[in-house]
Amino acid sequence: MNTSNLTSINALPAVEAPTGFFDLGVPARIDDGLAACGFAQPFNIQTEAIPVAMQGKDVCGRAKTGSGKTLAFGVPMLARITDEAKPMRPLGLVLVPTRELAVQVAEVLQPVANHAGMKVLPVYGGASRHHQVDEMAKGVEIVVATPLRLIDLIKSDEINLDDIQIVTLDEADRMADDGFTPQVEWILRHTGNRNQTMLFSATLDGDVGHLIRAYQTDPETVAIDEATDTVGNMSHLFLGIHHMDRDKVIGSIAKGIPKIIVFCQTKRQCDRATEKLQDLGLDAMAIHGDLQQKTRERVMRMFAESKLQILVATDVAARGIDIDDIGAVIHYEPAKDVKDYLHRSGRTARAGRDGWAITFAEYNQTTQVRILQRMLSMEPSKPVEVFSNDQRLLRLEEFGDDVKTSAQHPSNMKV
Repeated sequence: MNTSNLTSINALPAVEAPTGFFDLGVPARIDDGLAACGFAQPFNIQTEAIPVAMQGKDVCGRAKTGSGKTLAFGVPMLARITDEAKPMRPLGLVLVPTRELAVQVAEVLQPVANHAGMKVLPVYGGASRHHQVDEMAKGVEIVVATPLRLIDLIKSDEINLDDIQIVTLDEADRMADDGFTPQVEWILRHTGNRNQTMLFSATLDGDVGHLIRAYQTDPETVAIDEATDTVGNMSHLFLGIHHMDRDKVIGSIAKGIPKIIVFCQTKRQCDRATEKLQDLGLDAMAIHGDLQQKTRERVMRMFAESKLQILVATDVAARGIDIDDIGAVIHYEPAKDVKDYLHRSGRTARAGRDGWAITFAEYNQTTQVRILQRMLSMEPSKPVEVFSNDQRLLRLEEFGDDVKTSAQHPSNMKV
C-alpha cells in the first residue's frame, strides 16, 4: 500500500457536517460558516422565512423579540449575494434603528460571512467615520447601518447604493417610533436597483404598513406568534420598596440571578444607581447616551460575554440589546407608559429561557402600578412590600401568587 497516499488523505481538512439550514436551501458555502459558528438547527422564524427569501421574494416578517430574526434575513442575504463588492458600492443593506443593534447584527453575520469570503460592516454615528469609509473603500458586501449616518455618507459621496441588490429593514416599528420613516424612505429611493426587500417588525401596521405597501412587491408574510415558540415564559413581579433600600434589594436579587438589566428613567439616575450598586460591591456598569460610543460598546461586550453581571441602562438600550441569557429586567421605578414597559421587559425571556420583569414602586406610585397592570391585561394589585433582607428575593418563585406570569412575550402583547 502506498503510505504517502494515506498521509495526504489524513492531511485533508475536516468537512463540516451540514446543519439544519442546509435543508432550507442554504448553499454549502454559507452552511459551512453557520456550522463553524455553532449554528446547528434553525429557529421557527428562520425555518419559515429562509426558504421564501432564498427564492428572491419580498418577505414581511412579524416575530417576537429574540426569535432569531437576524439569521432569518442575514442567511438569505449572504447566500443570494454572489458578486464581489466594488469599493464604496455595497451589494446588501440592513437598516436598523440603533447603534447597538447595528453592532450586534454585524457581529452575528460577520463570522458566517468570513467563511464565504464576504465582509459585513456596521455603519453608525458615534464611531470613527474615517474607519468606516476606509473599510468600505476595500469593498464590503453588506452594510448594516443606522439611517442618519448612512444618509450623511450618501450625501458626501462616500458610499453609493446603486449596486444594492437586497435591502432589509430590521426593527421597522422602532424606526417608525423614533421618527425615522422619512429617512428610511429617502434611503429606499436611493436603492432603485434592489430586487428584494425584506422587513421585520413586531407590528405591521401604521407607518410600517405604509413602508410595506410602498416599497415591497407582493410580499409573503411570515408570522411566528405561538406562545410555544423560541421565547420563554415571562414572570412579572411588582415590589413596594423604600427609596433608601432600592439598591440593596437589587443586590439581594442579584444573588440568585447571574445577569440583570436595571432600567432607569434618566442618565443622571442611571449614573447614581450605578455608583450606589458599585459602593455595595456589586458588579455594575452604566450605558446611556452621554457615554462615548467606544465605552458603550465595551460595556455591552462585557455584559454579553458574562464578564459583567448588572447593566444599568436608560431607554437607549431598551430595543438595542440582543442577548438571550438575561435573567431579569428591573424597572428602577415604574415605566412611564406601557410601551416602555414592554420594550424594556422584552430583553429577558428569550430563546426558550424564562425570565423576570420586576418593577420597583414607592408608596406614592401604587396608582401608577395599577394603571400599568390594567394596560397589560393583568389583575390590578398592590405592589408587594419588601425590604432587602427578605429571603424571598433570593428565590423569586417564593413570592407565589404575587407573581404574574405570561406565556406571551412582552414584545407580542397588544396595547
